[in-house]
Amino acid sequence: MHNPDTELVARAGHGDRAAAAMLVSRHSARIFALARRMLGRDAEAEDVVQDTFLKLWTHAARWQPGAAKIETWLHRVALNACYDRLRKKRPVPLDEALELPDAAPGPDHGLDAPALSAAVAAALAELPERQRAAILLCHHEERGNIEAAEILGLSVEAVESLLSRGRRNLRARLAPFRGLLGEDE
Repeated sequence: MHNPDTELVARAGHGDRAAAAMLVSRHSARIFALARRMLGRDAEAEDVVQDTFLKLWTHAARWQPGAAKIETWLHRVALNACYDRLRKKRPVPLDEALELPDAAPGPDHGLDAPALSAAVAAALAELPERQRAAILLCHHEERGNIEAAEILGLSVEAVESLLSRGRRNLRARLAPFRGLLGEDE
């Protein structure tokens, strides 16, 4: 099966800016979405996208086709950049701080979809990095366990374990919202 990214990477490796721009155009939205979900801030996610494609530009000449899909490699680079930023845990300026919803049901127990979405985002942000990455890759990015394992540099069994623990953690964190999630209380 022919992968058009392979040719674009080879051209980018020879300095073809148009090929590099096509790769950015083709993959940046998914890289940004993954980074934004991992980091919770658009500005940080944009930096990760730039870092990821800068690394592609500098490593394109050494790319070995067949080792992995370029998309898989890009996701791995982006996740590593996210992990690095999460480890640094820079303080967030007050005007950029996320407002996390109170998980306890209040007088307005009939929450709407945006509030539920914010609660899910907050619960995801509280997961350990690798559990969050596995959940995002398999559920938000709709990647299979094999591809997620390749991106994460883990065995399929390890990804399945991360998914299981991540789902269990999310279920516990979102327990106050069971009625809204369509689960029995």
